[in-house]
Amino acid sequence: MHLSRYFLPVLRDTPKEAEIVSHQLMLRAAMIKQSAAGIYSWLPLGLRVLKKIEGIVREEQNRAGAIEILMPTIQSADLWRESGRYEAYGKEMLRIVDRHERDMLFGPTAEEVVTAIFRDSVRSYKDLPKNLYNIQWKFRDEIRPRFGVMRGREFLMKDAYSFDLTKDDARATYQRMFAAYLRTFARMGLKSVPMKADTGPIGGDLSHEFIILAETGESEVFLHKDLLHEQVPAADTDFFGDLSGIVERWTSRYAATDEIHDAARFEKEVPEADRVTARGIEVGHIFYFGTKYSAAMGAKVQGPDGQLVTPEMGSYGVGVSRLAGAIIEASHDANGIIWPVPVAPFEVGLVNLRSGDAATDAACADLYRKLAAAGIEVFYDDTDERAGAKFSTMDLIGLPFQLIVGPKGVKSGEVEIKARAGGERETLATEAGLNHVIAAVQAQRSLV
Repeated sequence: MHLSRYFLPVLRDTPKEAEIVSHQLMLRAAMIKQSAAGIYSWLPLGLRVLKKIEGIVREEQNRAGAIEILMPTIQSADLWRESGRYEAYGKEMLRIVDRHERDMLFGPTAEEVVTAIFRDSVRSYKDLPKNLYNIQWKFRDEIRPRFGVMRGREFLMKDAYSFDLTKDDARATYQRMFAAYLRTFARMGLKSVPMKADTGPIGGDLSHEFIILAETGESEVFLHKDLLHEQVPAADTDFFGDLSGIVERWTSRYAATDEIHDAARFEKEVPEADRVTARGIEVGHIFYFGTKYSAAMGAKVQGPDGQLVTPEMGSYGVGVSRLAGAIIEASHDANGIIWPVPVAPFEVGLVNLRSGDAATDAACADLYRKLAAAGIEVFYDDTDERAGAKFSTMDLIGLPFQLIVGPKGVKSGEVEIKARAGGERETLATEAGLNHVIAAVQAQRSLV
């Protein structure tokens, strides 16, 4: 993609309304633009990141056996009355009346809709287990939306819902999602720690939040330091085998948010040298809640003995749009964003230091073609901006690698390479530099 043909209205100054780093940088890097309080348009650069995150989430859900569907954003209030949540949910639910005076709502979650789909479609235990997931926009009318996409009112969410015949089967599904979440966040360059959590309005008796550490996290977290170095499940993990060992490794050591932190237990179970106290951002939440919704809504299947059984359920959420901000909170410096390769909007920024110079233009065009032929996503700054502005923009938008080409380098047959994460620069012969960047991108595309 050529910058001269792209839509990238970057801001040089930090908007006053942006309180945290991710909000500031997402606005400055032209990833998002506010439409109303807590509601954002995703501009081209931000949308590319959002799609990358969504793709990783989808791949890991599919790997774990979940099946994608697409449910509506506008839901019938009657379904929520069946479950008993319509009045109980509170003012965060945006309630709507259609032209026929029917009560509707903008879905904050989809337990009722998916339970109705299951209830009307599945009759026998032979069709279980089922885990249906949805990547869809949700709306929760936060009383004070703030921090950009970290606490907005409209957000993109992956929500999965499982149906199992027995409690043991349901816990096995829960473990699959637990393992899938560890892989999902690790693939984005994040170290997530699962922490036992309150189930809140979703309900149920088993729940874990997946927390990443960041100075601007909304909650204080307490954990054993070894959890920061625990290995995530490998790509060849058998998700339909026994995953209890994986879950045990991650849950046997202390980890809790401030909501349920037990200071006495923390001091008793964790040696002082191993205690970590930090701030954390929730990026995923999983629940096992039994028959809370299936019983209320009359979802039953015929069991092996011919008797009707109420399926056991769980739900599993990932904040897809929230993750864009969370990754920035965890990976940035004073100059801008530092994207891990798997979620970067483009993998390489090609910088032409003298657009209009025939030799430099030709060298950049050749590099652009070769990068594209190698399958590299390249963003080519072919504008006539001064060099300093070009470098500032590239650092701000955070592409993992920069390939810098100027008249002097063209004459000497060299290019300069900059790695955004560490800021290291090196000058190599043009072909060697090209191959170096291609190899570096390919090596970092798969982090786990």
